[in-house]
Amino acid sequence: MAEKYSVPLLQAHQLIRETWGEIKPRTSIICGSGWGEIVDGLSPVSCISYEHFGLMGKTTVSGHKGNLWLAKPQGVEILIFQGRRHYYEGAGWAPVIFPALLTHELGVDNFLLTNAAGGIREDLHPGDMMVFTDHLNFMGSNPLIGQVPHPAIPRFPDQSEVYDSALRKKIHQAGNVAEQTIREGNYLALSGPAFETPAEIKAFARLGADAVGMSTVPEAIVANALGLKVGAISCISNLAAGRCSNALSHEDVTETSRLALPQMTQLLASLVPTL
Repeated sequence: MAEKYSVPLLQAHQLIRETWGEIKPRTSIICGSGWGEIVDGLSPVSCISYEHFGLMGKTTVSGHKGNLWLAKPQGVEILIFQGRRHYYEGAGWAPVIFPALLTHELGVDNFLLTNAAGGIREDLHPGDMMVFTDHLNFMGSNPLIGQVPHPAIPRFPDQSEVYDSALRKKIHQAGNVAEQTIREGNYLALSGPAFETPAEIKAFARLGADAVGMSTVPEAIVANALGLKVGAISCISNLAAGRCSNALSHEDVTETSRLALPQMTQLLASLVPTL
């Protein structure tokens, strides 16, 4: 294992064991923009601040609280990363991919990623939920460049099915239980932090992108390479540039996600016990 990750992972595992004992969570969830308050609906137990994990550090984006929660919905132990670190924050890949490495270190099988995304496809509207079928990495880099961060990761990991089809099916089934229509689509990731231009959105649509954002793909790449079952869900928080007449803002993104919070919480409350 790369030295920069081995000691922080060992220390994080020890801190979790000292705080919560020998837990056996089935699922790990990363909360993207607007998703953080789902914690309240998933029987939270207690949390540890990211600042206690050496490589995570303090979040710098509004709405990302920076806590790792242990929760027990219907008695099922899960981990919830309340907020994510982003590549555009300028701290490199380490804080971005650390949740995937820690999830693997703790023996968790399912890795569920959430975010807020701009809708490119015409039938996607604010408040819709879209499960990933695949992604396009336009971030200009890859989190596996350089020394491989974990011995379980091959130098050239296959990405034929980053997003587990069985887990995707369960997300749809949970949507049915929650009486929600879950869309499917390809997500395109950019580095950010600037929003996209209308010309870029037109180009991305031609390339097969259905939604766009600034996260999620790095964690998915690493988790898939580690052998985790990966699922990802976007809350469509806005129409992408060129599809709407108003200027894009982070405030609008978080407001749409806030309004969709009951829907997001209900979906995960239906999903998690089935994993």
